[in-house]
Amino acid sequence: MTGTDVQKEAEDSGPSGYAAARLRLLTEEARSGPPRRAALADLTDEWLSGLFAAGAEGLRGASLVAVGGYGRGELSPRSDLDLLLLHDGTDTKAVAALADRLWYPVWDLGLDLDHSVRTPAEARKTAGEDLKVQLGLLDARHIAGDLGLTASLRTAVLADWRNQAPKRLPELQELCAERAERQGELQYLLEPDLKEARGGLRDATALRAVAASWLADAPREGLADARRRLLDVRDALHLTTGRATDRLALQEQDQVAAELGLLDADTLLRQVYEAARLISYASDVTWREVGRVLRSRAVRPRLRAMLGGGKPAGERSPLAEGVVEQDGEVVLARAARPERDPVLPLRAAAAAAQAGLPLSLHAVRRLAATVRPVPTPWPAEAREQLVTLLGSGHPTIEVWEALEAEGLITRLLPDWERVRCRPQRNAVHLWTVDRHLIETAVQASEFTRQVSRPDLLLVAALLHDIGKGWPGDHSVAGEIIAKDVAARIGFDRHDVAVIATLVRHHLLLIDTATRRDLEDPATVRSVAEAVGSQGTLELLHALTEADALATGPAAWSSWRGSLVADLVKRVSAVLAGDAPDDPEEAAPTAEQERLALEAVATGSPVLSLRAQTEPPAGQEPSGDPEPLGVELLIAVPDQPGVLPAVAGVLAMHRLTVRTAELRSLHLPDGVDGSVLLLDWRVAAEYGSLPQAARLRADLVRALDGSLDIAGRLAERDAAYPRRRGVVAPAARVSVHPAASRLATVIEVRSQDAPGLLFRIGRALEDASVRVRSAHVSTLGANAVDAFYVTGPKGAPLPGDEAASVARKLEETLRG
Repeated sequence: MTGTDVQKEAEDSGPSGYAAARLRLLTEEARSGPPRRAALADLTDEWLSGLFAAGAEGLRGASLVAVGGYGRGELSPRSDLDLLLLHDGTDTKAVAALADRLWYPVWDLGLDLDHSVRTPAEARKTAGEDLKVQLGLLDARHIAGDLGLTASLRTAVLADWRNQAPKRLPELQELCAERAERQGELQYLLEPDLKEARGGLRDATALRAVAASWLADAPREGLADARRRLLDVRDALHLTTGRATDRLALQEQDQVAAELGLLDADTLLRQVYEAARLISYASDVTWREVGRVLRSRAVRPRLRAMLGGGKPAGERSPLAEGVVEQDGEVVLARAARPERDPVLPLRAAAAAAQAGLPLSLHAVRRLAATVRPVPTPWPAEAREQLVTLLGSGHPTIEVWEALEAEGLITRLLPDWERVRCRPQRNAVHLWTVDRHLIETAVQASEFTRQVSRPDLLLVAALLHDIGKGWPGDHSVAGEIIAKDVAARIGFDRHDVAVIATLVRHHLLLIDTATRRDLEDPATVRSVAEAVGSQGTLELLHALTEADALATGPAAWSSWRGSLVADLVKRVSAVLAGDAPDDPEEAAPTAEQERLALEAVATGSPVLSLRAQTEPPAGQEPSGDPEPLGVELLIAVPDQPGVLPAVAGVLAMHRLTVRTAELRSLHLPDGVDGSVLLLDWRVAAEYGSLPQAARLRADLVRALDGSLDIAGRLAERDAAYPRRRGVVAPAARVSVHPAASRLATVIEVRSQDAPGLLFRIGRALEDASVRVRSAHVSTLGANAVDAFYVTGPKGAPLPGDEAASVARKLEETLRG
């Protein structure tokens, strides 16, 4: 039977004919999705039109109007009917009788009905008072009666909406936020409400309302398909349950999946999550644009009055190479060339996360459309930018979602596709697999002051569950994938092995601590054998807590934390005894010795700048090595203040220190004097590197006291204040008295910032300690610095004096 035949049967047979035709339509296996919803709306229109015609004989100035979902022609099997009986107010008695002729047949069939009887003026007044009524009227569609009456109401309602948009849209945004708070996020819930949860059908309707205001518009790509997918799932849910429900309960998911022809309930949930994620992202972008437009409208009249008319261009502030801030978003610089700069997406993302700003939709789409693939293995900058992004705390989530919405994450990390939107059928887990991985990185960023290699911690956090979605134990599968990913993004063999170990054993500590007898020496020995080293144990401890915190409140407690800490202490005791070599014992290279001899001969600093290279991870050196940055070698006659002087000069020239080594150099026999050697890798924040001669001249002035570095840096900070983006964990300074026989080791872990090393060096000088050697590394946004210091006579510091120096240094960095 065709759709026309079904409609004819409904017309001929009254309510019973409509019910039979409706049932036949809903049970047709060949018809589903948008065609069935449209056919059901058409069928209902024909039936109601017949009822209206029979009841409105001789009545003028009245019309029947569908609103809400019915107005959009989207009727699910158990959808209620949203109807407005519109009239001009001339014959209210006849209109009341007509209403009875319309509503009672609907109720007799057991259909849910949301109805009202109003004049156009009453409808507009109610819409002005009730936002939900206003939203329903935006989708008003004529069914029967006076077409002109319906058309005039639609025109007036749309005009009212557009005129009142600056006031009503913030109200709508607040309504959406309140609903999201109550219902949660559709893309993560195991039993989601397809309509009310964030990213559901209500939000899709809200985006239509924003577009109708002409004030802003949602990203349209994929939005209609996402809405259709959720409606299809709701249709199947109504048919399998026989109820008007929007909640996709666990016990019904297999039936709904079968109704839709899907493999299983996990496939169903993944499709629901993908649709919800797209709608949620579109909502974020749209509401951000609404806010920008409304702020612009509020400010512009005052600016025009001050400037005598004209519209000032949005100020653009540099964040990184090729990346700027404009109007509260991160956009690409005018000179940026994504097609020539494969690292630009990661650089832009890291800059946005560090500044606590969103990536603009236009920037992300331009990057997705034009950027070239990152070379394999990744260049050092790409790896560092990824670490910076992962270590930026909560802002990482929004930036990551923006990259993922345009497919950039799976292009950077193809293995991500298997965990994307993958549900976790475990009541302990709050998130899908992919979001859990990002949440773990966010939690891990809080522990970057507690580990010596925060970069390995953050990458392991990102990858620890990457094996989910593969057959078998996800830790075993994840170890294999993590090795491949870590090598691809440019870690060396040793670091790849550490990351793989962390992924393989990311459940080892919590499982052992809560399920094994820690008094049994065999238990502790087995963990020590699996971990292998103190450094890996330190990382695994941090990863264990970050993973648990990112899982949900039931996964971590003070009791569990104490058990894990006890196990770690016992394992650390087993692993103890591998004392590190003293840093002073490394022999100089020929180039270092040449510079040192020249510094002794001239009595002044000598330096050289040269490109630094290394072979790709897992490969032998080749004829075309990968540039890592610039190596700065400096030899200086031993004297006080060398560390803050060099660090301050580099900060003045906007040079970022990636790694740094400072140590005393033993000169050949027969050569008098003592030389400090600094071997640093640096990169320019913006533009090109300064000339070596200029660096040397400023260094000479800094050492003789004629260059006020502190004053120069303070002036620059005042002229260009740093943005308050991510709230980083506080700096942590600790003393390791057993790490060296010849000196006291003071370790500093803090957020990297311009001038940081200068502040540390000056604080150590003010404390009257001598820096025998320093080992500085910047891992993403984290600085991990170890300083081997002695007292004036060259001996390690007494315990209380070392603790006092550490406290003062910590206070300096927190001030």
